[in-house]
Amino acid sequence: MAVTFYDVNSPAGLKKLDDYLLTRSYITSYQASKDDITVYGALSKAPSAEYVNVSRWYNHIDALLRISGVSGEGCGVTVEGSAPITEEAIATPPIGDTKAAAAEDDDDDDVDLFGEETEEEKKAAEERAAAVKKSAKKKDSGKSSVLLDVKPWDDETDMKKLEEAVRSVEMEGLFWGASKLVAVGYGIKKLQIMLSIVDDLVSVDDLIEERLTVEPINEYVQSCDIVAFNKI
Repeated sequence: MAVTFYDVNSPAGLKKLDDYLLTRSYITSYQASKDDITVYGALSKAPSAEYVNVSRWYNHIDALLRISGVSGEGCGVTVEGSAPITEEAIATPPIGDTKAAAAEDDDDDDVDLFGEETEEEKKAAEERAAAVKKSAKKKDSGKSSVLLDVKPWDDETDMKKLEEAVRSVEMEGLFWGASKLVAVGYGIKKLQIMLSIVDDLVSVDDLIEERLTVEPINEYVQSCDIVAFNKI
């Protein structure tokens, strides 16, 4: 599938390319292809180390071109806002190429000719990918509004402490709302309390079974029932 990049020599364009290469080794395939050469040729100079993923990819393609060239056809890539890419630009450059010469100025020990990442780089990339995935998941998760009946053991239960115990439960994606006491009979009152949850993060059943009806909260709470459950 064809991919399009815009103005890859600008900070915004480099940032987009850096994000794109966060979970990829090459532009469109599992091996270096002419798509990589197209983007490589569109870059006016080696990217700053600030763009970790682009820099890693660029050094790898540069090394491949100097050693053996790239033969993969790719899926097609377009770079907008850059100079047109000619046939000469996608050919294997000679050793004396200015980009190769610039790379050779660096200490050989600092360049991984085969593009292998260090353990630190791999870990950093994995952490960034996980953070992006988690952020996207939270953003897309649905939410629900729940009304709970929380019943005490008897009429001697301190309902103020019961409510404090219930609200002391903290979980990611759980938000306590308004509450009121409702008479049940024989001097006993129950607590009705609203809460909202992020569906992918909180299970109301687990909240009741693992948090609200176990020690130390079960000193005040006998049972909990879901009165209403609505998607927000």
